Amino acid sequence: MFVGVIICFILGYLTIIFEHPLKLDKTVPALLMGALCWALLAIGFQSGSLAVVDSHEHLFSLAGGHGHEAEDGFVNTLLHHLGKTAEILIFLIGAMTIVEIIDLHRGFEILKGYVKTKSKSKLLWIVGILGFILSAIIDNLTATIVLVTLIRKIIPTREERIWYVSLVVIAANAGGAWSPIGDVTTTMLWIGERVSTFGLIQQLVIPSLVCFIVPFVVATTMMQQFKGDITVEPGGLDETHKLLSSSQMLYLGLGAIVFVPIFKTITHLPPYMGMMLSLGVVWLVSEYIHPEEDFTEERQEKYKAHHALSRIEMSSILFFLGILMAVAALESMVIGEVGTLRYLAERLQVAIPNQDIVVMLLGVFSAIIDNVPLVAASMGMYTEPLDAKLWHFIAYAAGTGGSMLIIGSAAGVAAMGMEKIDFIWYFKKISWLALIGFIAGGITFVLLNPLIS
Repeated sequence: MFVGVIICFILGYLTIIFEHPLKLDKTVPALLMGALCWALLAIGFQSGSLAVVDSHEHLFSLAGGHGHEAEDGFVNTLLHHLGKTAEILIFLIGAMTIVEIIDLHRGFEILKGYVKTKSKSKLLWIVGILGFILSAIIDNLTATIVLVTLIRKIIPTREERIWYVSLVVIAANAGGAWSPIGDVTTTMLWIGERVSTFGLIQQLVIPSLVCFIVPFVVATTMMQQFKGDITVEPGGLDETHKLLSSSQMLYLGLGAIVFVPIFKTITHLPPYMGMMLSLGVVWLVSEYIHPEEDFTEERQEKYKAHHALSRIEMSSILFFLGILMAVAALESMVIGEVGTLRYLAERLQVAIPNQDIVVMLLGVFSAIIDNVPLVAASMGMYTEPLDAKLWHFIAYAAGTGGSMLIIGSAAGVAAMGMEKIDFIWYFKKISWLALIGFIAGGITFVLLNPLIS
């Protein structure tokens, strides 16, 4: 059954990669892969041929007796991973709903009005800088959702727009790497007391800037897609499109998202709880605010949260569910005395003694699999103290390495779902830009670390 789980994951992953040639929505293989991986793991567990490991490194197997205790351990392990996945999904649903409520009230027309340039290269730098800064404040996933919505307002042609969206993914992941709330992996390291807020910013802000700037310089100087003027003039805000509630809902919505890390700092509750509170407040205001003069009850339905919920890409939510649960099955399945992913990380350390190369490869693997379990595995492998070089390098590599594939990061998956970006197209057109930025930032970190420490 061990081989069956591995084959199931590989086949599911390949089906996701080739979704367009197969004419099959990526959500279908993701859901099948997640369910079948756990089904095969459960069959192997019940037969006594497979064991599982929980987040506290406790092993459970029916082969060694203790049947009831082992079965409870398996169920609790599954529920733990489902809970962790649900945290991400609830956060994502909340953020996407707030963004859609803002959009219903045409709040992003306000931001569109601030974009005064017709130049494609200048527009790319504007959205890139916004992505880099916003991702450090409101996390890379939410920043990507906001900016994709903004870019839609400026560039109506999808074929032209996806170039900007793809570069925003690189900028957002780079911006999230140097902030303790910018990416789920940096948050894990922060909460796990591997890095401090000041240490993370001090060590990674310059490498992250390099990781962001290098691909953007290359794109604007070497690629025709970012030369000349955009076909649709962004201009200023068209007053005929502005509602009475546009600015209020924009600032309330963005403020509610920014409030989430503040809520977490004050209460020490998980981010999804803060997002639930923020969504509740924005929803409440949307029920009573008047977007237009002479506002009638019949028109009110058009601007309510119920309408915003109907516009959410639920297929992206379910895609997340399938992918994360499939990875969780690999993380839980035991080889020797540890989970499969941790076993692979340990074998890699033995094969390649140079720690810097191992961490860079970890960044590459985070694009292929998922950075969360890989960082979790690394936290269990090493015993370095707070703010050691290793932890900062892992934060950088895991945070920015995911840009090399469209499904390698939460920001990339969100952009993929919102704009239907093809995996192969991204791999051919954008991955090389993300790779040179990733390598340039990594080299910068290695060179600067002895000087900053």
